[in-house]
Amino acid sequence: MEIKDLSKPLEIKDLDFRVQSINKGGYATILVYKDARVDMNRLDEAVGALNWKRHHLNNNHNCIVSIYNEATKEWISKEDTGTESNTEAQKGLASDSFKRACFNWGIGRELYDYPRISIQLKPDEFTVEGNRGKATWNLKIRDWKWGLEISEEGEVLKLAAKDDKGQLRFNYKLES
Repeated sequence: MEIKDLSKPLEIKDLDFRVQSINKGGYATILVYKDARVDMNRLDEAVGALNWKRHHLNNNHNCIVSIYNEATKEWISKEDTGTESNTEAQKGLASDSFKRACFNWGIGRELYDYPRISIQLKPDEFTVEGNRGKATWNLKIRDWKWGLEISEEGEVLKLAAKDDKGQLRFNYKLES
C-alpha cells in the first residue's frame, strides 16, 4: 500500500453500527462509524507502522496525526478535535480526536456520505417512558448482518441489514 490507500473506502468488516436515537413513532436512526483500531490498521498498512505517529494536546481534546514523507524527509501533520464519550470521558475524547484527525487523512471520509439509516422498530424492541417521551430500546444491532456494495470512489451503491432472526430490516440501493 501507499499513502493514497489511506482514502480507499472501508470494507463492511471495518464498520460498526449503533443506535443514535429513537423517536416516539418507533423509528431508530442508526449511525455508521469506525473505531480507532481501523485507523491504526489502515495507517500501518498504507505507510508502515514506523512511519506515522499521534500526539495529543489540550487534555486530549486535540490529536495530531503525522506521517513521515520519505521524499522530503519531514513529518506532515493533520490535526482535529474530539468530544468526550458518555462512558469513559478522557479515553473517548482521545479516541474521538484521533479518529477525526484520521478523517483528515482520508480514512473513512466516505462515511459522511452514507445514506440515512432509519429503521421501523417492532413493538417489543422499544418503549417510550414518561411525559417527556424518553425512548429505551432492546435492539441487538451488533448481531445484525450488514451488506455493503461501494464504488471505488466510496459511493454507497447498496446497503442492507438483516436482524438477528434473518429478517431484512434495511435496504438501500442507489438510484441511477
